[in-house]
Amino acid sequence: MLSFSFYLFQPLEQIEETFQLAARFGAKQLFTSLHVSKGQELRERKKLDHIRQFAFRYGIGVVADATPAVMARLSADTDIGAALGRWGIVGLRLDDGFSMKEAASLSKQVSVVLNASTMTERECKELASYQADESNVEAWHNFYPRPETGLGGETMLAQNQRLRRYGIETIGAFIPGDAKKRGPLYEGLPTLEAHRKADPVYAYIELVETYGIKKVFIGDLAVSDGVLRRMDWVRSGVIPIRYRPIVGAGWLSLVETVHTNRRDAARDVIRSVESRCSIAWPQEALHPIPAEPRRTGSITIDNERYGRYAGELQMALVDLPADDRVNVIGQVIEEDMPLLRYIRGGRRFCLIRC
Repeated sequence: MLSFSFYLFQPLEQIEETFQLAARFGAKQLFTSLHVSKGQELRERKKLDHIRQFAFRYGIGVVADATPAVMARLSADTDIGAALGRWGIVGLRLDDGFSMKEAASLSKQVSVVLNASTMTERECKELASYQADESNVEAWHNFYPRPETGLGGETMLAQNQRLRRYGIETIGAFIPGDAKKRGPLYEGLPTLEAHRKADPVYAYIELVETYGIKKVFIGDLAVSDGVLRRMDWVRSGVIPIRYRPIVGAGWLSLVETVHTNRRDAARDVIRSVESRCSIAWPQEALHPIPAEPRRTGSITIDNERYGRYAGELQMALVDLPADDRVNVIGQVIEEDMPLLRYIRGGRRFCLIRC
């Protein structure tokens, strides 16, 4: 699931736009933080009343990050579950200060989100001993505003494996936006340090495919329309690949459709099933052109010299030599090269011209 984040310092109009965006993507939850400055509690409580209305209007629950001290300042009600319900908050991501006993108790009232980045073996055992409602317990990783402090991949994998051993299957994480970063550092809000400057679409796919993350939240304030359009493709099960054409032919639009990599996936290339059975190539597309070396990410069409293979569209996964039976027609852009490894046998992809 892809979802988004909002923060109480944002204007209500922007917060509602985030609810609308989440509804468009079919998200059921949004993330926010209840960390408020002293003296701002009354103002933030009023804002939370509006947020509750948004939550009901769009059918989207809010999961909030908070400490016991913040909850005490925001509400005189010692029943945290009741206080959250009044604000339309369906879950609490427990920050420093909550014990595992309190977490287990809260899990019987609301969705409890543990800190996936810091949970220890002892805490996992302790939570289980207090008979937490497992159906109401998730774990989400931190995001890291300061450069060089995000997690490494091995750390994430180890933490995820530990949590799953104790029955916590729903694990979340954060990726940065590419449009409007959150201050004060404006350096992105990723869980993995490797994602800080990465394309959000790649970061999303890597978290889901490599790390088994079930919920991915964009931690920053906004992403570009281009990213949202490509995320729409991902949501429909298609990996979007951006490319630059090398030839100037009008028939290139035929390339820009949904393809399926053959189930018997080749070692060296991605082979489009549709290119030979569904696409009616004009004859000029199959005429040989001067052969070029096929570097990784080259998009090619087998020309008429390849006999029955004529018309097969491929993407090179490794550097390959020039072949006068193969026309090189385009090149995957550098930012999308890491996505090629996820186009496994039977996986759908589409080509988007830059």
